[in-house]
Amino acid sequence: MNRSYEVLVVGAGCSGIGAAIRLQRLGLDFAVLEKADDFGGTWRANTYPGCACDVPSALYSFSDAPNADWSRVYGTQPEILDYLRAVARRAGLAEHTRFGVEMLGARWDACTQRWRLDTTDGEYDARFLVTAPGPWNEPLVPDIPGLAGFPGEVFHSARWNHGYDLAGKRVAVLGTGASAVQFVPEIAPVVGSLHLFQRTAQWVLPKPDVRVAPALRTLMRAFPATQRWLRGVQYAAMEALGTGFRHPRFMRVVQAIGRAHLRAKVADPALRAKLTPDYTIGCKRLLFSNAYLPALTSPGVSVVDSAVARIDGSTVTAVDGTTAEVDAIILGTGFHILDLPLADLVRDGAGRTLGEHWQGSPQAYLGTVTAGFPNLFTLLGPNLGTGHSSAFMILEAQLDYLGSALAHARDRGWRAMSVRREVQDAFNAEVQQAVAGTVYNTGGCSSYYLDANGRNSFIWPWSTPRLRSRVGTFDPRAFTPTTVDAPAQAG
Repeated sequence: MNRSYEVLVVGAGCSGIGAAIRLQRLGLDFAVLEKADDFGGTWRANTYPGCACDVPSALYSFSDAPNADWSRVYGTQPEILDYLRAVARRAGLAEHTRFGVEMLGARWDACTQRWRLDTTDGEYDARFLVTAPGPWNEPLVPDIPGLAGFPGEVFHSARWNHGYDLAGKRVAVLGTGASAVQFVPEIAPVVGSLHLFQRTAQWVLPKPDVRVAPALRTLMRAFPATQRWLRGVQYAAMEALGTGFRHPRFMRVVQAIGRAHLRAKVADPALRAKLTPDYTIGCKRLLFSNAYLPALTSPGVSVVDSAVARIDGSTVTAVDGTTAEVDAIILGTGFHILDLPLADLVRDGAGRTLGEHWQGSPQAYLGTVTAGFPNLFTLLGPNLGTGHSSAFMILEAQLDYLGSALAHARDRGWRAMSVRREVQDAFNAEVQQAVAGTVYNTGGCSSYYLDANGRNSFIWPWSTPRLRSRVGTFDPRAFTPTTVDAPAQAG
């Protein structure tokens, strides 16, 4: 088996699939390493009840691989997974993918100017390395005293135990993020009792999700322009919402919708008070659901407006002293978003990891390339997230950049290319200046957008058209190249 390539891609989710297709079109020699046994990434791993997307399906797909068969306006996990696997299958990516191969470490070899990868399948090497782990890859398990000694069942929403029967069980749910908002309404009618431990109340907006009529699907298959029009309408609506994130005073209208939704779904004033956030909407990730708030009013469901302090045997105790005896604990506690485990696996020519370079604050030029790490491209990297639009839009801009960069390196005989430190620093200074006035930073909350140092390392602070233009444009002047005949450079 070949273990030496021009390009290696790590991860076979949305990003890895998109990267592989782009490399295939460029005619480059590449392989994809995927630790699981199939394509899908986060949509393969997350199978909890009610799992779905909170971005309209027409936007949550590759622009050159539209799907007219979405059954709903917002795609469900099984449909999205089927879509991704169909795209990969049509492109013939299976023959380029090594399933069951996990990257254990990667290091830039300054002598050969190649990346050396240590994997569960031995060593691989490549001139270019594309990391595509996705920010929703590694579940975040909180360090709660006593959790390890809990005698019942414990699992994270991203590792749902479908073999455990929740019927009639006393269940504690820790966390009220996007996953919990989706699975709580699904399990509430089944369990004996549900205790929702809420560290922070969340703004929840009504979800305009309806079934797509078969006639409309037939129309979109027959006339693809119809689907392109729908995608354009949805994009314009989401981009209008994005304006409010950049100008927080405009979020008052959206917040009024959230308050009205809460009043309409929760009649009990005491419960409504618990569920009313004390920060500006948009400061945390927007949540959409028509079923979550009604589920919290169901008999047998209680909302504990406090984080969990400790677990003693089967007793869960909150910071405010509230206790609950439970049989199972479900962690809806999110993911390692800005402290990606990958950062501790990738090393420069001197042996320093990405994490050591970043010191808790991930930085990259255009969220894609990092100073000190030649020939390394990170997909869905730092400061490319938006609070309102599709990851596919971000990804496609990066793939334009990746394709142009690799084509330029090939045409100009660049053996290695390293983004200049001053270019990266200038870009990140510009980002931080722009993000300072957005709702993400001024809304009065603590969110996963902020890293360990309190710096916003997640959000793109401008419009998505600007993202497509700027991130999608490769400028060779930002790099220090090494040609074939030049002496090797350390990272």
